[in-house]
Amino acid sequence: MKITKNKKKLIKNIDVSKVYEPIEAIKILKENSFTKFEEALEVAINLGIDTNKTDQNIRGVIILPKGTGKKINVAVLAKGEKLNEASEAGADLVGETDLVESISAGKINFDLLIATPDMMPAIGKVAKILGPKGLMPNPKLGTVTDDLNRAVLNAKSGQAEIKNDKDGNLGLSLGKKSFTDDKIIKNFNAVLDVLEKEKSNQTIKGDLIKSAFLTSTMGVSYKLKLPKNI
Repeated sequence: MKITKNKKKLIKNIDVSKVYEPIEAIKILKENSFTKFEEALEVAINLGIDTNKTDQNIRGVIILPKGTGKKINVAVLAKGEKLNEASEAGADLVGETDLVESISAGKINFDLLIATPDMMPAIGKVAKILGPKGLMPNPKLGTVTDDLNRAVLNAKSGQAEIKNDKDGNLGLSLGKKSFTDDKIIKNFNAVLDVLEKEKSNQTIKGDLIKSAFLTSTMGVSYKLKLPKNI
């Protein structure tokens, strides 16, 4: 991807030895936006885990208190009265066998799929389609549940998945640049809170977070100062 003149200038002026307070990095990123679209602010975290040890890998969900700023289209696979429950909760798409057939035909008009436990056998028929797209419902992520009202509301109000990659890195959007600084900080602190709780369940020695950087969709990265107890 071609680097713009403005981005080259920013890269040139970055002090790579400096560690920024989160609020400082947020302000710098907002002041140096040159795109014609609204960028997202994203945090990238390098974890001090051994990804070869399954008990150290992190995967779960977080409810960002100030939301993500992104509209999430939620589909629900259920039957009977559960279909009405999902619709009343605000699901964008609900269905039973018809939804499975639609997915099988490659028609995926949603960002998140929630299913009731009794529909999992039907899900198996399209698992090869959903899996590679990261859309497979999972009990650990709250997307296989009978409490459809709660699941849909969570998805619509700022739920995001946290999952490290094979190199122990974790990335997450903290919201749009139009968010106030306070909203971004509160979402960032929520991520730290979740990781702090994860640390108490981990077998790792030392810090869970090795380093963290804040960036924007088309911006540059700024290394963040972090609490010492994570």
